[in-house]
Amino acid sequence: MELIYKHEKTLIRIAITISAIFWTALIVGTLGIALIYFLFGYLFFLFAHSAFISYLKGTGVKITPEQYPDLYERLTRCCDKIELKEIPEAYILRADFFNALATRFRGRHFIVLFSDIIDALEEQPDALDFYIGHELGHIHRKHLTWNVFTMPASILPLLGAALRRAEEYTCDRYGAVCCQSEDDIKAAIAALAAGDTRWKTINVDAYLGQIEATNGFWMSFNELNGDYPWLTKRMASAIAASRGEEISHPRRHLFAWILSIFIPRFGAGGGASILVTIAIIGILAAVAIPAYQQYTLKAKYTTAYSEAQALQTQVAEYAVENQTWPKSFQELGFESETLNTQTTNYEIALYNSGTIGVNVGTDKQGEEQYIVLEPEVNDGVISWNCAGQNLDVQLLPTSCR
Repeated sequence: MELIYKHEKTLIRIAITISAIFWTALIVGTLGIALIYFLFGYLFFLFAHSAFISYLKGTGVKITPEQYPDLYERLTRCCDKIELKEIPEAYILRADFFNALATRFRGRHFIVLFSDIIDALEEQPDALDFYIGHELGHIHRKHLTWNVFTMPASILPLLGAALRRAEEYTCDRYGAVCCQSEDDIKAAIAALAAGDTRWKTINVDAYLGQIEATNGFWMSFNELNGDYPWLTKRMASAIAASRGEEISHPRRHLFAWILSIFIPRFGAGGGASILVTIAIIGILAAVAIPAYQQYTLKAKYTTAYSEAQALQTQVAEYAVENQTWPKSFQELGFESETLNTQTTNYEIALYNSGTIGVNVGTDKQGEEQYIVLEPEVNDGVISWNCAGQNLDVQLLPTSCR
């Protein structure tokens, strides 16, 4: 397998050339005074970065032959596969961050595996090899070192983000080399996409099918100005690389290319590009934030509705057996009169005539909001009707409107 992504070498050569010209002009133009500022800048970075390394060493769990030997064996095996002679220090760290990272401090390399990843992949631990290999790829390719030198070029429109994406594709290939099977690649990237439990049931073919939607303007624009390729593309590319195959993704939108010329990486640059960036962010915020809030509420209500639905059978069976409706969940064998939904912590209670009510909060006027499941008996057959109380109908599940 070719480990280096096809565009990385070209992009790094361009970035090195541009950066070399910039550094030379800056040093010559300031008669070397700029070096003094670089020294102060380096010292500031050194102290700032030392805080993280110190925290890592003082809080994280170092992976050694004695401490998590299974992970240490994976680390050494992966280093052998990619011919990395120096085994970096590796740590497990508890953090609300579902990923892994590689860093460099005073000439030494470090790898951090966040505990959420390890816990999520407990049933498929071989998938951890992908994360380990990916971070080792950054070290083997010296991305951490070159990124400092190529900083001037990295802020340029298109070039900076393209180089970072190419590096990610390259490191995904390193991760694929370290994996024992194609399923491990799928599991590792699926965990990034779907979370610590849902990844187990992801439909990989359907997920890869989402690639076809990445050629639209907004998808193209945001990827062209982002440091990471879409995960759908990363999964497809890593799988293809493991098979020794080439893959072509949908072409990006032409206007997205044109507009991205004016968007420096991280929004740095001239006034015109900043105005364009601010305008785009403002438009996106005005549209996306309310839409996201509605989407979040709708997802919570759908989950709560599903959990309440699961109780319908028990309520109906109790009514048939006892010829009366239960007045609380204790009568159904639960420990308490009311229940809480597992994911959203909404309260579920029983009311008159077997009605199930889910308290999902209050509206702006302080009125309590409910999702209500009400039984109806026709010729001895119990059916259920769902409705919302003080709720926006558009936020309710389709079958509850």
